[in-house]
Amino acid sequence: MKLARKKKSKPVFKAKNILLSDDSPFSMQEAFKTLRTNLVFSLPGTGSRCIGITSANRGDGKSTIATNLAISLAQINKRVVLVDCDLRLPTVAQKLDIKATPGLSNFLSGDVPKIPVLKVTEKEIFVIPAGVIPPDSSTLISSDEMKKLIGVLKENFDYVIFDFPPINIVSDAALLASELDGYLIVVNHEYSEYHMVEDAIRQMRLANAKILGFVYNGKGEHSHYYNYVKYGHYGY
Repeated sequence: MKLARKKKSKPVFKAKNILLSDDSPFSMQEAFKTLRTNLVFSLPGTGSRCIGITSANRGDGKSTIATNLAISLAQINKRVVLVDCDLRLPTVAQKLDIKATPGLSNFLSGDVPKIPVLKVTEKEIFVIPAGVIPPDSSTLISSDEMKKLIGVLKENFDYVIFDFPPINIVSDAALLASELDGYLIVVNHEYSEYHMVEDAIRQMRLANAKILGFVYNGKGEHSHYYNYVKYGHYGY
């Protein structure tokens, strides 16, 4: 007697579903429009804006939020560059299906002379991938070359979005507090615990970083295939 094979369940999250597009579910598009609007109003005035995205721990979805925020800003005709500053576990290149090297680490270490900016035509955003994983990412992130790079990017883009590693694991996000206009902290519905978020806030406070707000990332109310976001101002 043959045993019936059990069908494998499909992965819940796929790249084509978690990246924002015109084909994304309505609730997902509206969620990022709300996030985009709140962010714009949080930073009034003119000129380029530099925004850091981080989280308390791994698995909170901060890279997906950073990528989709960049895409959302590009949808209102803003010139946007997404910089993968998670030099330990980079994922932006994989999400967007682009080359991971050369990237940020290669440029900051002097291996390549030009800033490795790639245009993702489909999403109308520019990306600087992480590059080769370096032995000491903190040294590169805090270097004078990094600060000069930020200056160049501000001259050429309306928004510069930085995807940092989780602040409770490494301090890379806090190293550029004086160079950025503010940070968004991603809080995950499934994984984030109160004390973890509290520790993240403490780390950012020690660096005198400006926390613009929190992005609540969790399973959608009407779909099993994408995340949705809600935005809350710091202090609420």
